Amino acid sequence: TYGEHRAFLELTDEEHFEVYKHAKSLGLDFVETLCSKGCLSLLKLFTPDRLKVASRDLTNLPLLEVMAETRIPIILSTGMAGRKELDDALEVITRYHDDISILHCVSQYPTHPDNLNLKTIGYLKQHYGQYTIGFSDHTIGIAAPIVAVGMGAEMIEKHVTIDRRMKGTDQQGSLGPDGVNRMIRDIRIAERWLGKEELYIDASVALAKVKLERSIATNKILHPGDVVTENDIHLLSPGDGFKWAERDKVVGHKVLKEIPRNEIIYSSLIES
Repeated sequence: TYGEHRAFLELTDEEHFEVYKHAKSLGLDFVETLCSKGCLSLLKLFTPDRLKVASRDLTNLPLLEVMAETRIPIILSTGMAGRKELDDALEVITRYHDDISILHCVSQYPTHPDNLNLKTIGYLKQHYGQYTIGFSDHTIGIAAPIVAVGMGAEMIEKHVTIDRRMKGTDQQGSLGPDGVNRMIRDIRIAERWLGKEELYIDASVALAKVKLERSIATNKILHPGDVVTENDIHLLSPGDGFKWAERDKVVGHKVLKEIPRNEIIYSSLIES
């Protein structure tokens, strides 16, 4: 039966403890998903860094309450939930603590691109911004987590397998070891891409700005004593002279020395 199949796949508490010790020996945080009150017997052997609530159990309020009582940080996955279900879950957990992470998720394996709706991340950040907002990904490949980080996700969950050809509904949306490395690499690059939320001239473009921008230049030969008019000028590179917005510093001013056609008008060539 399916129940026998699931029981065969289960790890004992002691086997979980072995996995926990191995993860900690590698300097990793350990996240444990508890699917029933009885699973809390695990906590007699070790304390996970976080407890994960599977999407199907977001409405299992009795389970959420005993998990929250431990005061271990909790991760909620919204794969099968609307706003009411999420709010009900938060109401139960926050009676005990507010160290909560909420992951946007679609419980389709693998998730079709048309169903992913990553804009939900922005919605969660707007309405539940007091919590850590992340993304639990079941799509094929590594692109969706990278985009999610760009949209503000602070935590990424991705299924991992040793062979994507193995039997099981999760395999297609999972990553092998090399895929995990590539995903983390690209997330770290994306974090550097994001920078800061302002408009400014970066130091790295200073040389290009001088080389490529345009300055006020002559469109004819100007002789000493000529008074510059707007009909005498146009714009040429480089960008180390007067900008068009500064043309009042040029137009109406007397030429001090001859300026050939198509030359930048610098301040030393005209009266100030």
